[in-house]
Amino acid sequence: MQEIEKKEHKPLIVAFCCNWCSYAGADLAGSSRLSYPANVKIIRVPCSCRVNPIFILKAFQRGADGVILCGCHPGDCHYSTGNFHTRRRMGILFSLLNYFGIEKERTRIEWVSAAEGQKFSLVMNDFAKTICSLGENRRLEDLRCKKN
Repeated sequence: MQEIEKKEHKPLIVAFCCNWCSYAGADLAGSSRLSYPANVKIIRVPCSCRVNPIFILKAFQRGADGVILCGCHPGDCHYSTGNFHTRRRMGILFSLLNYFGIEKERTRIEWVSAAEGQKFSLVMNDFAKTICSLGENRRLEDLRCKKN
């Protein structure tokens, strides 16, 4: 009997990073040669509060296994109170995702400053490890978006 080859699942992780802090932290991690998984796809946004909850739902619909939102530390937002709005809005969204059956571990908010390249690397590695342990996300997926 031939052994069926089992394909290892590489999770897709979408990271929304604010331009002023978290994206700069990712850049510092890269220039410092600190590693984080290549399957983390970074989307740069002006501020974490500009991430519409629909963006996160769309990411899951299009096959993301995990979504992380990174912004400036509370009180250090370049747009004054953007991250406070983010925290409030995402709390509601995470409750909705729980209702849909998406594990709360598949989403996360982290505050990473521009000088915290090492923290960015650690957070992304930890999040990727968590998502790998959860396996493939089957909720909200649109089969038309999957590659065969």
